[in-house]
Amino acid sequence: MAFINAYYVRCNSVNKYALLMPNVRPNREELYLCTPVKVDPSKNYYLTGFEPNATMATAHHILLYGCRKPGSSKPVWDCGEMVHGINDNKDTMVPCAEDSQILYAWARDAPTLILPEGVGFKVHYAHITQFQDGRTDDSGVFLYYTLNPLNKLAGVLLLGTSGIIPPRRTTYMETACMIKENKTIHPIAYRTHTHSLGKVVSGYVVKPDYTWIELGKRDPLTPQMFYPVHNKVSASQGDQIAARCTMQSTRDSWTYIGATKNDEMCNFYLMYYVENDKPLSMKYCFTAGPPRYYWKDAGLFNIPTIEASSL
Repeated sequence: MAFINAYYVRCNSVNKYALLMPNVRPNREELYLCTPVKVDPSKNYYLTGFEPNATMATAHHILLYGCRKPGSSKPVWDCGEMVHGINDNKDTMVPCAEDSQILYAWARDAPTLILPEGVGFKVHYAHITQFQDGRTDDSGVFLYYTLNPLNKLAGVLLLGTSGIIPPRRTTYMETACMIKENKTIHPIAYRTHTHSLGKVVSGYVVKPDYTWIELGKRDPLTPQMFYPVHNKVSASQGDQIAARCTMQSTRDSWTYIGATKNDEMCNFYLMYYVENDKPLSMKYCFTAGPPRYYWKDAGLFNIPTIEASSL
């Protein structure tokens, strides 16, 4: 799949393209399906907005990927993490075979986002009862784009953790990564994601003097859309981007990071732009999570312990 340059924009002769599942019929729960769209390699497309064509009654979440090469040549393929551990399916493939990066994410009936991004596509079906009578699904995203060149190139940094959550305890799942490239990013929006145990997800820019500047903080069980950052702050080489998920377990068993509804996830998406430059080559920032990784053990100081876990 060709890579699309994505830019931050508000207007500019905008067109609309329907990137939808081709009326598929999911045959089991916890299913991920992917469908590709190849873009014209002779053109640059500048994506400026995303309009979801889905509800949480049908699709658990949708992820839009940019790929240099898709994970399969099929029109639709099983590309899901949720299959593993449930069904050893040798036909399961990844969304991208080369150069994967997340461009947009949707869940929990989030509304239209008028901002940037670029292409390859994933849907997770939480339940299948509505498809058992022969109905099919065309969940997806309407993409808004322009062919007019723009000078603010957007990117998304996905922060997350692995780890385990003990029964009947509150657990902090934390991650942080330093910007090592000679670039300046301008955060514009953030998105949080957990499953049912998440109470608060927060993200920060951490300066070299350990000043913590809040980027965003939210209850992850509210609509999982991109929200404007709380503080207009830039981040440059030597700064760190950090995130925490506060998990509260009422279960009698241990909970592991994973993709099924019985597992958990800890994700903080940061959308940003750079001016007259390319986005960071760093697309992901993941740590081992608890009990093997905490901010305090990673050399971070002045940690906003209370603020990062309260709304």
